[in-house]
Amino acid sequence: METTEWMTAVLASDNLRTAWNRVKANKGAPGIDGVTIEDFPAYLRTHWEDIRHQLETGRYRPSAVRRVEIPKDDGGKRLLGIPTVMDRVIQQAIAQVLTPIFDPSFSASSFGFRPGRNAHQAIRQVQRHVKDGYAMAVDIDLAKFFDTVNHDVLMKILGRTIRDKALLALIGRYLRAGVQVGEHIEPNDIGTPQGGPLSPLLANILLNELDHELERRGHHFARYADDMVVLVKSRRAGERVMQSLTRYLEGRLKLKRNPAKSKVAKMSECGFLGFTIIRGKIRWLEKKLEAFKHRVRELTGRSWGVSMEYRLHKLGQYVRGWLGYFGISEYYRPIPELDEWIRRRIRMCHWKQWRWPRTKINRLLALGVSLKTVIQHGTSSKSCWHMARTPAMQQALNNDWFLAQGLPSIKTLWCQAQGYSSSPSEPTR
Repeated sequence: METTEWMTAVLASDNLRTAWNRVKANKGAPGIDGVTIEDFPAYLRTHWEDIRHQLETGRYRPSAVRRVEIPKDDGGKRLLGIPTVMDRVIQQAIAQVLTPIFDPSFSASSFGFRPGRNAHQAIRQVQRHVKDGYAMAVDIDLAKFFDTVNHDVLMKILGRTIRDKALLALIGRYLRAGVQVGEHIEPNDIGTPQGGPLSPLLANILLNELDHELERRGHHFARYADDMVVLVKSRRAGERVMQSLTRYLEGRLKLKRNPAKSKVAKMSECGFLGFTIIRGKIRWLEKKLEAFKHRVRELTGRSWGVSMEYRLHKLGQYVRGWLGYFGISEYYRPIPELDEWIRRRIRMCHWKQWRWPRTKINRLLALGVSLKTVIQHGTSSKSCWHMARTPAMQQALNNDWFLAQGLPSIKTLWCQAQGYSSSPSEPTR
């Protein structure tokens, strides 16, 4: 079998170099062959000539993916498949060739895993529809979507655009590469395991059929990968849409919806990408806030035997990342309380770490607290949590001290996310 035009593009040196750089930047664990990101350049020098020849002649067989389980917020498990680094590079190279071909045909209401698009745009689109009067949500949950993709349906859709048997065959082999569970390799006749660079694009190609069906029917919606919501004006209309889309999903795309998690309800009673819309405003879901607090408690646990410098570094990283995503919530009320709570937990950690009265007295004095106040507090037998809120600790470890330690203020991060140039005491919007 001769190298085809499409495979030539996949195997072009510049394309492969870009693919490797992206895989390297994403880091990630090794696949079933044990080859790490660090080991890969040496592995490539030894094996690439033979692998390239196999790819050119259609004889290359991808390795099975290594299964790992990731805990979900609801207590369940998300199954991921970790391909070998070699297969990640090849998949990435394929995705780089296919994306410019398929992406222009994707719906404007599709936001997941697409260049220049993100989850914030998706939730803001939902907000616009709600403000326009489409406040009833058809919340469709696809049951184990990535694990149940029908290979025949997907390959048929791919074949309408990709007129290259060699590339189609290679994609088909990736779909059927199998999964290592324990010591055994299990075949996968359905599904496209999450974890490989090609899976998000294949998911979008399949669900693009649904997007265009929704557009043909004139519906308002937003989709991010397999997470989607359709907005209508009444519950009756929502029930009709739920029934008709269920028939379409099961009949045309061979996908199942999860009836336990799918529902028709006001958007204020539904979640989408970690958010909801209440009275026209974006808010994070309460369960996301609880997950945030749980992680902060872990990072500020009194028994975590790490230096305070390291603790503050990891906490700062987490807070910045969380607010970088959830900071678009327009609900201000919990923001100051979160700041106060986190600062109190850090003060608690310090009080616990200082341990002995003499140490507490010396540290408080060094931080500018008066001798009389220091003696009263340094010899107290009250709990660390209680002492963390005393005027002495608030004076010693004040907001300027936290800023100097590199721990950002949630209020400041939230205001930045909202587009405020300063931190208003009570934003009006």
